[in-house]
Amino acid sequence: MNSRQGPRPLPRTGAVGGVLEALAFFRDPAFAQTRFERHGEVFETVLLGQPMVFIRGAAAIDDLLAAGDGVEGWWPESVRQLLGSRSLVNRNGPAHRARRRVVGQLFSAAALRRYSPRIVGLVDELAAELATATAPVPLAARMRRFAFAVIATVVLGLEGPDRDALFVDFEIWTQALFSIPLALPGSPFARALAARRRLLARLQRVLERAPQLSGGLDLLAGGLDELGVPLTDDDLVEQLLLLLFAGYETTASSLSCLMRALLLHPPVEDWLRQELQTLPWPPTAEAAASAYDPQRAPQLNALVQEVLRLTPPVGGFFRRTTRPLTLAGVAVPAGRVVQVALAASNRYAPEPPAGTAAAATPLDLNTFRPQRHLEGATGATLLPFSGGERVCLGKALAELEIRLMVVGLLRQLRLELAHDQDLELQLLPSPTPRDGLLVRAQGA
Repeated sequence: MNSRQGPRPLPRTGAVGGVLEALAFFRDPAFAQTRFERHGEVFETVLLGQPMVFIRGAAAIDDLLAAGDGVEGWWPESVRQLLGSRSLVNRNGPAHRARRRVVGQLFSAAALRRYSPRIVGLVDELAAELATATAPVPLAARMRRFAFAVIATVVLGLEGPDRDALFVDFEIWTQALFSIPLALPGSPFARALAARRRLLARLQRVLERAPQLSGGLDLLAGGLDELGVPLTDDDLVEQLLLLLFAGYETTASSLSCLMRALLLHPPVEDWLRQELQTLPWPPTAEAAASAYDPQRAPQLNALVQEVLRLTPPVGGFFRRTTRPLTLAGVAVPAGRVVQVALAASNRYAPEPPAGTAAAATPLDLNTFRPQRHLEGATGATLLPFSGGERVCLGKALAELEIRLMVVGLLRQLRLELAHDQDLELQLLPSPTPRDGLLVRAQGA
């Protein structure tokens, strides 16, 4: 674009009420992709009366994340209600930063070192269960149970019936996060609101018992906001509900998608096992948090990056503009909700100039090939846990769990897919195999 020209007008789909667009958004995995192909890397549509700007590609995403105070956090109404008005995802500015700093202590490097030995124990428990099962096991459900056990048992310190009761209500709550926020009797959203009330009551009791529990809640002791005022119990309870989500749903989805990808691509599993044979299991308690980091396990890291690129645990993240912005040369007015379309962006790279070496060997970003991450730039912008100052709080814990689970399971077992199952992904609230990823196990 000529530097003396102004930004281009914002392309629009022409949707008015957005009912049909909303139905397509929830039902069509290629919703954003088809519209990007028609309108370019920045376009606006309407979903149930809400104008929404979709963006993809490094240029637009970099412009958005560099906007500073030109953007603020935003989530759909269903998420805002189910997380609560005090939740840090519904706050901006100093109120957001203060709560993020307090809750972030639960995911610090020191906290991860504390949690790691118990996570290793949970991996071994799952490996033993799979090894002794006499019928195919739905691995996706076991990954959900594992991820929840980490956040509820290892972080919050809950055991037995307390953890199990929390899990039942949390599953009900999670299923309605991205839904139409109408609390009609018997609807998923109404059931989720009722589950939320029970969850908050249980989490309040967790806070009251924190000194007697074995998790990491002592790390929150004395958490102050930026004005030096202690956070209230009601405030902290909503932050605990958020960390359950931050440390659970995305992790469970990523683990299920990673195991599915390996089972569908045996040559990649063989390639990965060559590296895994050089890695110890179990790691020592002192080394568990870093034993399989990218420097020590580059092929494992490449696998994780490729799975998160092709099947990010959330389809996108949101911001709202507080002033006019220019994103990839397109004018976006103030007050617009912007969704970074991760799934579409991760498969997109701008056309290289004609006649260049890159043009002669175009990237194939629709193919599962972890090795690309060991060969230099992939051409895609990878932000599976969001970006900027609102990056997912549970990112470091999720990455640690994924690495420990992959090494621990594959060092002990060989898994194979059961026949006659649907391996396609359902996308909401997060990608997971439709039939649960049924597997059989035998010793490695």
